[in-house]
Formats: sequence, C-alpha cells, structure tokens
Amino acid sequence: MNRNFLSIASILGALSVALGAFAAHKLKEIFPADALSIFETGVRYQFYHVFALFIVAILSEKFKGKWINWAGYCFIVGIIFFSGSLYALAALKAKDEIGLKGIGIVTPIGGLFFIIGWLLLFFGVSKTAD
Repeated sequence: MNRNFLSIASILGALSVALGAFAAHKLKEIFPADALSIFETGVRYQFYHVFALFIVAILSEKFKGKWINWAGYCFIVGIIFFSGSLYALAALKAKDEIGLKGIGIVTPIGGLFFIIGWLLLFFGVSKTAD
C-alpha cells in the first residue's frame, strides 16, 4: 500500500469536506450563484479524485509498477490544476476581476491529468501492461 498516496488523499479529503461546508454555509452568502456553482464543481471533482487516489494507494500493493504510481501523481496534479483553478476562477468571478480567461486555461489541463490518471490506472491493472 502506498502510504504517501493514502496520506495525501486523507488531507485532500478533509480539505474537500471543509471547502464544501465553507461553500454551503459562508460562500453562498457572498458569492453569486454562478461563482458558487464553479466552486462547488471544484469541490466535487476534488472529492471524486480523492477516492481515486485511495484506490491507487490500495491497488499499488497488488499491482506493482510505474503505471499505478503515475496514475496517483496524475490525480494529484489534476486536483491541483482542475479544482484549484476553479476555486481561483470562482473567487475572481465573485469579485468581477479581470483575467478570468487566463486562469480558465488551467482547468482543462487539470481535466486532462484526470483522464490520463484513469487511463494509467487501467493500464496498471490490466495484464497487457506487464
């Protein structure tokens, strides 16, 4: 079992719950609905990929190899880029700041890391990856 991935997933999971609660109780008072929706999407995808990271940590014991580890790294980078950029985008949108397009380009890059992570997980557990 990969303890580093378990540790990171645990911290990111706690952060997901805290950010979700913050959005539900405080941000809805100060963010417009469209900005809040963007923020909540970031939280949702962060939480989904926390579970993916837990799966990678557990499977890394049975399926040894670089594919599984790379999947975990991609999920972490995806969370940082995808969810992180959505959090920043929501904050900028709530303040009507200029520069929304610049941060928005990071979101699909994070999504690409998520997709690559899932594909690497597939290769890591398939017999053809040996």
